[in-house]
Amino acid sequence: MFQKVAIIGGGAAAATLVSELLERRTPKPLHLTWFAGSAQPGRGVAYGTPSDRHLLNVRAASMGMFVSKPGGFLEYAQAANPNVKGSDFLPRRLYGDFLRSRVDAAVANARQFGHDINLVPFCAQSLVPSSEGVTIGYGEGEEAHADAAVLAIGSLPPRPLAGVQDAALASGRYVTDPWPYLAAAESDDRPLRVLVIGLGLTAVDVVLELAARWPRARFTALSRHGHLPEPHLAAASAPSDDGNDLAEQMRDDPNIRTWLHRLREATDNADDWRTVVDSMRPHTQGLWQELPDGEKARFLRHARWAWERARHRMPPKVASSVASLEKAGRFERLRGRMQAVSLRIDGDLDVVRRETGGDATVTETYDIVIQTVGLNTDTLRTEHTLMRQLVIDDLVTPDRMGLGLAAQPDGHLLDGDGKPRGNLFAIGSLLRGALWESTAIPEIRKQAQAVANMLVK
Repeated sequence: MFQKVAIIGGGAAAATLVSELLERRTPKPLHLTWFAGSAQPGRGVAYGTPSDRHLLNVRAASMGMFVSKPGGFLEYAQAANPNVKGSDFLPRRLYGDFLRSRVDAAVANARQFGHDINLVPFCAQSLVPSSEGVTIGYGEGEEAHADAAVLAIGSLPPRPLAGVQDAALASGRYVTDPWPYLAAAESDDRPLRVLVIGLGLTAVDVVLELAARWPRARFTALSRHGHLPEPHLAAASAPSDDGNDLAEQMRDDPNIRTWLHRLREATDNADDWRTVVDSMRPHTQGLWQELPDGEKARFLRHARWAWERARHRMPPKVASSVASLEKAGRFERLRGRMQAVSLRIDGDLDVVRRETGGDATVTETYDIVIQTVGLNTDTLRTEHTLMRQLVIDDLVTPDRMGLGLAAQPDGHLLDGDGKPRGNLFAIGSLLRGALWESTAIPEIRKQAQAVANMLVK
């Protein structure tokens, strides 16, 4: 059993693990040090938005914080509003409130189990694991010591895409991280021309929020395929079956081309394709682990966009709002890749793009360009202070495909020689390389439970 545990990160994954540990009766009391980077942790980027336009893309009934209580969020929401249904897609702001309430309750109840927790409102800047424990550096040269540490830092800071000139970045008109920008954006009645690079759920959130604040702005989204995320059905639907038969067929031939063929067959024979995709969720991590590296790379190059479009879907209300903007002529989608962004003398941005399937380039001018290309999990190239230290000092191994850190499926991180570290773990997006499906609450709560089991056994 590890009595002294350091938890690093201030978002939902860290909050879930902290609560999981503090709610347990253990042979000896736990002493947790939580390097949260904030005096009010728990929300992170995902649930820190104050806007009610930003909705969860998972129904309320499935967003509980604990494996033992998957309906906990629904109970919380219904206590405030009895009209809430389990099939509703509720604001992410409300889920952030729920996370904070559960953390506060766990901290308040910790004393009855003999546990204590030290909330450190600073980010961990360095970490050195050894056979004797873990030393964490933070603040102005301060150090803390623990028996074990868990990295739950979420997505890494986004990096500008290749081709963006320094002058464009310095101008403030090329936005690399959309969330601080949205938080500070004020109402504006100018006829702004806005380009959004990427077309996933974050892009949708950005467009809807700014379209409401900037009523005369027009938005263009540029992505490789030009497709929006698929919408959820208005009514909840159960998977057509448990997915076992399809998963076994896929295991027989771990090949992306074969897998896509099997999925198309299954969806063609289903009443709705979504039920097939949802039936695969319990099997996705296991299938990913069986896939050879070459096939994983092929998936990332050719099929990732299609899978994520089908897997991470829009709530019906969000899909309707986007469709209304398109119908009104305020939002359009383009297929292609951004090649370069430069700052003009007048302060606007010139964007060079190459259309999908062709060699010709097109240059267009925008007032603002916002990058929304998804999670950054490239630990080899990140500017994240702690991650850079761990990688440079050869204390961890970056995932070969840029999907977080090399790890065992149970969360043990691998050292520079590829060997598992007995006292260093990760949960959440850093495990995408090992598990692929590793960023949503239903997966994170299972990881938190599993890591907690290892820490206190």
